[in-house]
Amino acid sequence: MLGSGPRPTWRLAMGAFIGVFGLLLLTRELALAIAALPPPARQALTAGLWAAAATAVGTLPVLLAQKFSQRSYDAALGLGGGIMLAATSFSLVLPAIAASKNAGASPAAASMTVGGGILIGMLLVMLLGYLVRSGHVLGDGAGRTASTEATAMTRAWLFVGAVAIHNLPEGLAIGVGYGGVDAAKAHTLAMGIAIQDMPEGLVVAIALRSVGYGRVFSAVLGAVSGLVEPLGAVSGALLIEASARFLPWGLASAAGAMLYVICHDVVPEAHRHGHCKTASCALVIGFIVMMVLDTALA
Repeated sequence: MLGSGPRPTWRLAMGAFIGVFGLLLLTRELALAIAALPPPARQALTAGLWAAAATAVGTLPVLLAQKFSQRSYDAALGLGGGIMLAATSFSLVLPAIAASKNAGASPAAASMTVGGGILIGMLLVMLLGYLVRSGHVLGDGAGRTASTEATAMTRAWLFVGAVAIHNLPEGLAIGVGYGGVDAAKAHTLAMGIAIQDMPEGLVVAIALRSVGYGRVFSAVLGAVSGLVEPLGAVSGALLIEASARFLPWGLASAAGAMLYVICHDVVPEAHRHGHCKTASCALVIGFIVMMVLDTALA
């Protein structure tokens, strides 16, 4: 009995030591893996992490305030959609056509290639939505009221899954940008996606908060939903690094994925609460801002 007291303390200390040692080893291996990445992939990873951080920043209103204006949220979402739309046009579609022409394609063939890539990107996002049973989570709830608490909670979690899944093509777009577009255009594209991610983090936190979860838990899950973007960014950059032939298809597919997300998720959600004019005006302003960043300042 005399020697039984310290054992839990020693076990706790030993467990903590093993845990810290394992974490240090994991950190070292992760640092070595990042150092081994080619420069475009490292840049894409950095940009993807900034986009994930923007998602986390978007959850702050849920932590700091009990209530906030739905109109302000819808305007922010519209602004992000406009930024994303301009980035799709000027940072993805036009460079994809140019890359295809530089590879020897005729103007008609380059346009057909980019059109095919856009369709592929759209179909990939539709497939991802189908696989997680969230094809209409962001837009099919207008005018409906959940009949039970369980239904509301299920919809909230499907909403979280939908946002997390559709962050993947945004991350791929960042990676493709750094893999083939000049650095200035890649930076503006990543910045546009990061700005658009802020209201996305907010909407995830709101969805969880609305079904009874605490503010901290809701904010943390909102931040976690953006972590798929760095993974997508590295994957996109490595794909383009493997072969320049993928560049027009990669850029166009990223554009198609983003176009589908804008039309299917961002715009319907921004209009769902009746603030259509506010959200639409914000979208136009966001488009103009991103167009200036991508053409006049690049």
